[in-house]
Amino acid sequence: MIRALYTSATGMNAQATTIDNTANNLANVNTNGFKKGQADFQDLIYVNERTPGADAAQGLQVPTGLQIGHGTRVAGITKVFTQGAMVNTQNPYDLAIEGQGFLQVLMPNGETRFTRDGALRLNPQGNLVTSDGFLVTPQVTIPQDAVNVAMGADGTVTVTNPQGQSAIVGQLTLVRFPNPAGLSAEGRNLFTESASSGPPLVATPGVNGTGLIRQGFLERSNVDAVTELISLILAQRAYEFNTRSVRTADNMLQATTELIR
Repeated sequence: MIRALYTSATGMNAQATTIDNTANNLANVNTNGFKKGQADFQDLIYVNERTPGADAAQGLQVPTGLQIGHGTRVAGITKVFTQGAMVNTQNPYDLAIEGQGFLQVLMPNGETRFTRDGALRLNPQGNLVTSDGFLVTPQVTIPQDAVNVAMGADGTVTVTNPQGQSAIVGQLTLVRFPNPAGLSAEGRNLFTESASSGPPLVATPGVNGTGLIRQGFLERSNVDAVTELISLILAQRAYEFNTRSVRTADNMLQATTELIR
């Protein structure tokens, strides 16, 4: 009975983590380029009262064992990098990545971060930056007299001056990772590489599986609100079932105590 109390407690803790993750997914349902998290569970160690296949008699083995588990735990929260919906903004500095690639962002300390958020803007120097002002690399500078900016699917940035002359002013590149689920989320729609993600593979958009750039579009979150609400209900019910197990074990302990009296 005491074991049931602790086992149920692990289930309650796991479902509480699931609800925390679901709440974060729902909170970011409108975040550009956000990728939902998916909780993965593992069962805990087992007490082997009788091992499966143990000898029952000479030449005979038991067909099943007697193993009692100790509950569950959240093994990890995996980022799911499925494509989010693309929304047409008609803003020439907005771009969406149709594929597995990431934009490179240069931080003030010189480190590189990666993002799927293509809501780019211009700083006073005419450089393409994120909404937080971080430079996009390779650096692209838009001339002050540009009257039109075009970003090709291959990342080529072309501007047109008042005289109608066109010129290429930069080339955007994308990176992909062998295991994008291993990236570390840093907030501000930024990721950093880790030992699990593998090194970034830099390529021209459309090459090496990085995907294509779509100007005038933004990728929205891949969170499905209906699915998340169902997960929330299931987690709540599972939490309630575990509390009921705690209550049942407590009632059995109470009955045992009354027998002693």
